[in-house]
Amino acid sequence: MTLNLVWVVPVCGVAAILFAIYLAWDVLRRDTGTEEMQNVGAVIYEGAVAFLRRQYTTIAILAVITALLVGGLIALFERYPEVEISIVELGIRTGVAFLAGAALSAISGIIGMYIAVKSNLRCASAAGRSIGEALVVALRGGAVSGFLVVALSLLGVAAIFYLYGGGSAPHDAPFIIVGFGFGASFVALFAQLGGGIYTKAADVGADLVGKVEAGIPEDDPRNPAVVADLVGDNVGDCAGRGADLFESTVAENIGAMILGVGLAKATGVTTWIFFPLVVRALGLISSIVGVMSVRLRKGEDPMTPLIRGYAVTLVLCIIGLAASTYFMLGQAWWWFFIAGLIGLLTSLAFVAITEYYTGRRWRPVRTIAEQSKTGAATNIIAGIAVAFENTAAPVIVIGIALIGSFWAGAQASGMLGISAAIGGIYGTAVSTMAMLMTCAYILAMDTFGPIADNAGGIVQMSGAPEEIRRGIDALDAAGNTTKALTKGYAIGSAALAAFLLFSAYLDKVALVRTRIMEGLGYAPEVINQMVVASKVVDLSKVEVFVGATVGAMLIFLFSSFAIRAVGHTASNMIEEVRRQFREDPGIMAGTSRPNYARAVDISTRAALKEMIVPGVLALATPIAVGIILGAEAEAALLMVGTISGIILATVMNNGGAAWDNAKKSIEAGLLKDSAGNVIRKGTETHAASVVGDTVGDPLKDTAGPSVHVLIKLLATTSLVLAPLFIRL
Repeated sequence: MTLNLVWVVPVCGVAAILFAIYLAWDVLRRDTGTEEMQNVGAVIYEGAVAFLRRQYTTIAILAVITALLVGGLIALFERYPEVEISIVELGIRTGVAFLAGAALSAISGIIGMYIAVKSNLRCASAAGRSIGEALVVALRGGAVSGFLVVALSLLGVAAIFYLYGGGSAPHDAPFIIVGFGFGASFVALFAQLGGGIYTKAADVGADLVGKVEAGIPEDDPRNPAVVADLVGDNVGDCAGRGADLFESTVAENIGAMILGVGLAKATGVTTWIFFPLVVRALGLISSIVGVMSVRLRKGEDPMTPLIRGYAVTLVLCIIGLAASTYFMLGQAWWWFFIAGLIGLLTSLAFVAITEYYTGRRWRPVRTIAEQSKTGAATNIIAGIAVAFENTAAPVIVIGIALIGSFWAGAQASGMLGISAAIGGIYGTAVSTMAMLMTCAYILAMDTFGPIADNAGGIVQMSGAPEEIRRGIDALDAAGNTTKALTKGYAIGSAALAAFLLFSAYLDKVALVRTRIMEGLGYAPEVINQMVVASKVVDLSKVEVFVGATVGAMLIFLFSSFAIRAVGHTASNMIEEVRRQFREDPGIMAGTSRPNYARAVDISTRAALKEMIVPGVLALATPIAVGIILGAEAEAALLMVGTISGIILATVMNNGGAAWDNAKKSIEAGLLKDSAGNVIRKGTETHAASVVGDTVGDPLKDTAGPSVHVLIKLLATTSLVLAPLFIRL
């Protein structure tokens, strides 16, 4: 049985947007707290809006220039397009698609920040009444961003697919709309970089001078960098992550559709192209039920209902996956359902692995906290060891998932009359799409973290009672865990998608070469031999080996620039905070108000300046390698760069989160000395853990998430400009 369920896409997409509007209404109608809370919230909002306005103005200029360059390169130098339209029209369409993807990616980031800032205040107010209500407010505020981002990516891909002829020429449209994913990746990289530099420079400055040198609590209003720190949570963790996950879902969706073209041509059935859209749409409905199921029961840890909601979402996604494969993929549905189930179980495995390496209850974080007793050096050594160790389990899980989903897809090949390779690769695509089914709920949990964190800052700065602070601290601890879990999920999906996007690139290279050779009059058997050769990346060729080496180098050099930007800006922030404490003793006495605006300005100017160089490096390197060394060397850069990026991002994300939670475990009184006495804030052990946390900050919140975006940017850049790299 084969049904066309494409109608599910707009229905589910619109339903998700309506649900997000309802959640926004539900959050915004709630009490905004005391006048002091409102004043703090207003300052955070003003700082976040001012930064985003300047950041996205810069990004918009860069995006327009890049769109013109990409469209011009295609129109001027491409001679044999892979689709049945003129070269000039292809260049124009690619440029327009780039701008459309860039615009929606920017909108996703702005929406995420706006709702988060408005939710922070209401979460802080709710904490005074009930921790359960505060949890609901924070999650629903995060869910507004999550559902709008995923719905926009789903509807955006579907809309541009049909606008570019998907209804009449579905075999060509996926190749034309790749520019949409390129634009989304472009904006996400700069948004994540700029936001990450801003937030971590402020965080490091606030922690080192405030906690370690001055001995004042976190988010203390006497700290001149505290407002910049709270603003950074929104522009980095909310706006940056919203743009990041938008581009992830777009790039992976388009890659899966490109792989579906091969199956559609072989079987004569176009549902293979549309299936990735449908399965993601059903994931939105599952996530709606999951979010609405979250309720904190009496005596529960805040993480428990969040995990319970994720479990509800996962079960409903399995049901939706079974239904979509059964009705759309014909007699081979069972094997593709198995492939998708592997993807869903992979997401669960990544959540569990990340929880183990970053949760306060487990051996890795407890080891780092224990090593803090002997100073910052041993804390950092233990943290690096945990960061390196944590790469093993994810790599094993990714390997099992890829082999398992490829095997499942290959089993279906006999029923469909296609090669095992085509069926297997599509199996990995189904696995990736299934993993993305829970994306809206995952993003809701991710944004929950900075909302809870900011709510804690508002409570502290407004002088709210201690019992409210204790309640919001429990949410903050849960939010720190959810942020780590979602980064693990993002890396897991990127790892599965890496093979998908790499395969899509090879498919496009083979298609373009076929068009060239057909135009030159080559015999069909020669063309077939070329198609087979195009799927091979031979590292024994010197130019291919060089391309692979450059790909690995790019990941580390890019990360270096990102980390160095945080370090340089943090140094300026530290000097500014010290200067204010030194020149105005009334700040520490509580009789003078710090100059928050000065610290905000330092982070803003530095973030906008420092994001340019690594962003240009990420864009220029794959283009240079492809043009100079050719399409096969570009494939090697994409393959090795992606592998290196996944492993390094795992090191930075989970290593940084482990350092952070080791510090928080000490602050929560979970570490004792040899005599059984609780080690608390203000001790040398706590100071050592703060140093470790500041080392991990630029890793987990700037370089790590930015590398995740970089991986997708490499793929979309290669896909869009592949014809320029090809030599016969």
